Amino acid sequence: MDWLDWFDAHDYEIARQVLQRGVGALAFVAFLSTLNQFRPLLGEHGLLPVPELLRIAQRLRGPSVFRWGYTDRRLVAVAITGLVLAAAVVVGLPQLGPPWVPMLVFLALWILYLSIVNVGQTFYGFGWEMLLCEALFTLAFLGSNDQPPPITIVVAVWWLVFRLEFGAGMIKIRGGREWRDLTALTYHHETQPMPNPFSRQAHLLPRWFHRVEVLGNHFAQLVVPFFLFVPGPVGSTAAVIVILTQLWLIVTGNFAWLNWITVVLAASAITDSAWHWLIPAIPADLGTDAATTPLWWFLIIAAVSVLLLVLSYWPIRNLLSRRQLMNFSFNRWMLVNAYGAFGTVTKRRIEIVVEGTLAEEPDDDSEWREYGFKGKPGDLRAVPRQWAPYHLRLDWLMWFLPLGRMWEPWFEMFLLRLLEADTPTLRLLHTDPFDGAAPKWVRATAYHYRFTTHAEFRETGQRWIRTFQREVIGPAGIR
Repeated sequence: MDWLDWFDAHDYEIARQVLQRGVGALAFVAFLSTLNQFRPLLGEHGLLPVPELLRIAQRLRGPSVFRWGYTDRRLVAVAITGLVLAAAVVVGLPQLGPPWVPMLVFLALWILYLSIVNVGQTFYGFGWEMLLCEALFTLAFLGSNDQPPPITIVVAVWWLVFRLEFGAGMIKIRGGREWRDLTALTYHHETQPMPNPFSRQAHLLPRWFHRVEVLGNHFAQLVVPFFLFVPGPVGSTAAVIVILTQLWLIVTGNFAWLNWITVVLAASAITDSAWHWLIPAIPADLGTDAATTPLWWFLIIAAVSVLLLVLSYWPIRNLLSRRQLMNFSFNRWMLVNAYGAFGTVTKRRIEIVVEGTLAEEPDDDSEWREYGFKGKPGDLRAVPRQWAPYHLRLDWLMWFLPLGRMWEPWFEMFLLRLLEADTPTLRLLHTDPFDGAAPKWVRATAYHYRFTTHAEFRETGQRWIRTFQREVIGPAGIR
């Protein structure tokens, strides 16, 4: 139908391919993380068992296929189904059919992951969980290779990136003074939840560079997002700026798939013409030979677009509010959410170190052995590993403990599982100092960690220096 030509975003075919396959790949990572970690954290015998949640909760915060009962076998079935569907999207199989095929696949991925998040409790309480849910739902309506991507859905993705970036920028301006006096990144590379191999080098850069980093961050998050809505070279340039800032965060930190999905979503504003200018081998008219959008598909997209527009009222009001909410969903379906991160920056890195001993009665002469985590700093000589976009949920929550959350129920259960030498729990760790045996006692101590200078590293070979602060728990044992 020629009168629907305005609805077709002919210059965004590459953007659609990047969006569908990129978010599909990150959904694969998310389901893989769930398959590997959900059962020891939240399963039938987990630290926060979902069956117990279902027993005591009058209602879940949103829909879930586990509402009618949870078993570890059902969780595995959900995760494997998600992996298969996500892999199919990555290789482009659903996109070969009519538009309702990728729509149903993405909606299935959305429902499956939403089901996991809604019973995931604190282990799934991160902003990138709802971000993935919203992205999966929105991309369900990008259509297939048979017709051009609908312009209203492309704009909806731009709006998602805007909320993600501008929301984070406003949280910072309204948050800690360190963002306004340009000192935030003097601390952040060292105190971020999970440093990566280059975090120390980034931290040791000159102070003037860190000030430039903050200024660049403010520009990228408070100014650039507005230009995403200008089609053509302006929007493409704005997208590139967002992508470059996110790549710097990827190089210097481990934030699960937050930065990776932002890169993928921001690519939605890069036109095929811009790709052709950058890589002449890419045809400039890539999406112009697609079939015209059928009326039935137009009506579905129009209805979804109106829904997303109506739901946008709440995040807009939140962005304008002095009491801005960060990483908040205004509805049970996690659609059109509010985003933001690091409104304040921790100035000192306090690590909770968990130790065990075989001594019958612990005293000052007892030998305490330290448990090693996969991503959380521990060994003073070890190079922090790159884990993102994979998400180590236990390690991330360990970072929050010294920030006033020491008595979390999951942490008490974690210590109990160590006393029991619970094999699934021990698999979440990098090293078990007792090789599968059960310690008699465990305890938790707090240390101040800081990166070594270049001179200290040459002298000691250590990447961290730590100073004992206090004992925060125990010794605790099983009587």
